[in-house]
Amino acid sequence: MFLIIVEKSNEVIYIKITKIAKAGTLESNDILIMVMPNDSGNIELELESIVMQQFGDVIEQVILHKVKEMGIEGITIKAQDKGALDYTIGARVETAIKRAI
Repeated sequence: MFLIIVEKSNEVIYIKITKIAKAGTLESNDILIMVMPNDSGNIELELESIVMQQFGDVIEQVILHKVKEMGIEGITIKAQDKGALDYTIGARVETAIKRAI
């Protein structure tokens, strides 16, 4: 079950997830993404990465872009990165969200 919120003034549709889900692994060159609903209505991100100093900002941007692209609000994302490439990160985020709705 999922909740869709429509704001008619801006014609924007937001989707809130209702359960916890995850995608990915802790293997090298992968990322483990866990998503869960939160009551704040915001997007909250906790990120751990073996390449945080070099690519932490980019990883964060990829995750947040995918969440916004899918129209999700009220979500907490916990990500444990082991050197995943951008397309892998996006795919894992999308899969976790689809499992949560």
